[in-house]
Amino acid sequence: MTEPVVQAPARPEAPGAHPAQGWTLLMLGITLFVVNAGVSRLALTNGADPVPLAAVRIAGTAFVLLVALLVTGRGARLRLSWRELPLLVGYGLGGVALVQVSYFVAIQRLPIGLALLLEYLAPLLVALAARFLLRERVSALLWPALALSLGGLALALGLGGDVSLDPVGVGAGLVAAASFATYFLLGERIVRTRDALSTTFWGFAIPGVLVLAVVPWTSLPGWTTHPVELPAAIGSGEVALALVVAWVVVLGTLSPFAAETAALRWIPATVVTVVATLEPVGAAVLAWWWFDESLTTLQVVGFVLVLAGVVLALFSRAAPAPRSRRPVSEAASTFSSTPRVSSAHGDEGRDDDPGAPRRP
Repeated sequence: MTEPVVQAPARPEAPGAHPAQGWTLLMLGITLFVVNAGVSRLALTNGADPVPLAAVRIAGTAFVLLVALLVTGRGARLRLSWRELPLLVGYGLGGVALVQVSYFVAIQRLPIGLALLLEYLAPLLVALAARFLLRERVSALLWPALALSLGGLALALGLGGDVSLDPVGVGAGLVAAASFATYFLLGERIVRTRDALSTTFWGFAIPGVLVLAVVPWTSLPGWTTHPVELPAAIGSGEVALALVVAWVVVLGTLSPFAAETAALRWIPATVVTVVATLEPVGAAVLAWWWFDESLTTLQVVGFVLVLAGVVLALFSRAAPAPRSRRPVSEAASTFSSTPRVSSAHGDEGRDDDPGAPRRP
């Protein structure tokens, strides 16, 4: 979902390019992520369990990243030392795999917009961890961000009211937020010494190997014939579950990642991240359109307060980078999903942008 950005990376000007291209790519990426939430709900309510679906998404993304690295002649970047391994394992399992599974459980059991809203608490958790665990300096914006988010969350969850929500779904959404925050914090640290693309690959490949070994794949052949009834809002009809899952991997993961990474060539990462808070709003609208889901007036107010708190939390860590860095351009030409949080670590001599789209 959102990345806590410390400073926008330098943006090279592409010959003949116009910022409108960046905005088009950004909105395309956000739209695809929003639609993916609805498509994932269709898969999860029509025969796909959260763990196998997350496993397919993880393994598929790792495979495409591996192909991208090898085809572009950057396979040497995959080398790693034993010293790096523990951090990469924590990043892959705690920051990538866990957020996939918990996110799918949340959208299976909760209104889609609310599930994404819970995951979007991650930037607030990152800012709090930076202040109290990492002893970083943060601005005074953190405290109103915390107040807005907590108050808005109470309204959105209907605490003390007549709104009844699945407790497992709420718990999964909160786990997704904590896991997503772990993804940001560990990603920030790893990309100080490792390029973004190989970091992303190992982040998906490590849990990918695990899921290949432990996930029961016996249900997957049935996905090719299992029917999924499409919502009336998009014409009804039936398609095979395998096609819905293919959408989740290709158009719900790889395509929006690529679009939003490319957008970073013309739009600062800070702006991209703040605009990306439109995702829960878009998901709520899509859920109303496709599934007749709706929120109460108080929940809508809570929604707005939480997102306002998230935006303030993002800016609470905004600070000048300690060192300058060279202009970057390579990331816009290939898939990457490393969090944009690393833009202020000031690493020099790197030839790709550690910033990239959101959800791992």
